[in-house]
Amino acid sequence: MLKMEVCKPLTSEISSKHRPLTPLRILRGVLCLVVLILTALMFLAFFVPPIAVLLRLFSIRYSRKAASPLFGLWLALWPFLFEKINKTNVIFSGEQVPAGERVLLIANHRTEVDWMYLWNLALRKGSLGHIKYVLKNSLMKLPIFGWAFHIFEFIPVERNWESDEPIMQQMLLTYTDRQDPLWLALFPEGTDFTEQKCKRSQKFAAENGFPVLNHVLLPKTKGFFACLNTLRSSLDAVYDVTIAYKHNCPTLLDNVFGVDPSEVHIHIQRMPIKTMPVSEEETAAWLVDAFERKDRLITDFNNRGCFPNQGTEPPMSTVKCLINCSLVMALTAVFTYLTFVSMWVRFYVAISCVYLPLATYFNFRPTPLFGLVDSLLCRDKSKKCR
Repeated sequence: MLKMEVCKPLTSEISSKHRPLTPLRILRGVLCLVVLILTALMFLAFFVPPIAVLLRLFSIRYSRKAASPLFGLWLALWPFLFEKINKTNVIFSGEQVPAGERVLLIANHRTEVDWMYLWNLALRKGSLGHIKYVLKNSLMKLPIFGWAFHIFEFIPVERNWESDEPIMQQMLLTYTDRQDPLWLALFPEGTDFTEQKCKRSQKFAAENGFPVLNHVLLPKTKGFFACLNTLRSSLDAVYDVTIAYKHNCPTLLDNVFGVDPSEVHIHIQRMPIKTMPVSEEETAAWLVDAFERKDRLITDFNNRGCFPNQGTEPPMSTVKCLINCSLVMALTAVFTYLTFVSMWVRFYVAISCVYLPLATYFNFRPTPLFGLVDSLLCRDKSKKCR
């Protein structure tokens, strides 16, 4: 039986941090950040060549299958940081969604770290290693993390549909195999929420006959339709996720140092894929309606202090979190030791660290040899037929 939380209304906007930024929190946060960066670097350096390069030459599916558990193993460090170390209360509401589904997930974009809290849901559903994002291209330029976004096939966009459409279509077509588990997350607003952006969105909505929204921005519909239309036959559902915070919207450093938020509220509505509209016009109207519902949900949240039907997911297991963290730390320690004691391992790591930024910069992923051979044979046959 899941524990139901008691709602506490938000009576006013709170500007001070939920917890003070003490020297101990700074030290702990810096240590956690160093651990996250070092473990990410070692996992990428050691696992990318055999899994994302060599194995991918033979099978994209098996390359993804091998990479996903490792990706999930490392990603699970973040929910551990949020919920167990920082003591942030993550509260789920709405529908309790089943595990093992292939889904397209849409969410409001209240702050720069909304996407991280989707990991807390994916972890509980056993899909953490299968999550992918449509994200702005500038994030691909980040060292280490940007390399990981490329290796795990996130979709980079410039927020210009003319340039984004061919890239999205190319990437989406690689996601259509139902045997590849997938959680594809999209933020249709296209940017995080600010008061200035909200005023511009409201002005546009009023001038063009759209609903005027107060807590979310008017969504961009083309990217959502492209995802839904391309993946429809391979999806089980669309998850409509609404995120709200008590009492302040956190920044990345707030998360790292554990000063905010005190609570993260995540409301989920599951839409079976067969209920989703088919035409582009109907899909666009559905998405605008969905964000109008989000706006009402957040208004209600600000009045009541919670979303309806909360308590749909249990808390994370501390024991499992500790085991996962210990395993990641142990592997990183072994990799670090081998790097220091063996010249050959140092050479291997050096090659990996050269390959990763170059592959990300040039958007390179190995093509399976059998598929390449087949395409060359087909090309030769077509030439002979002319």
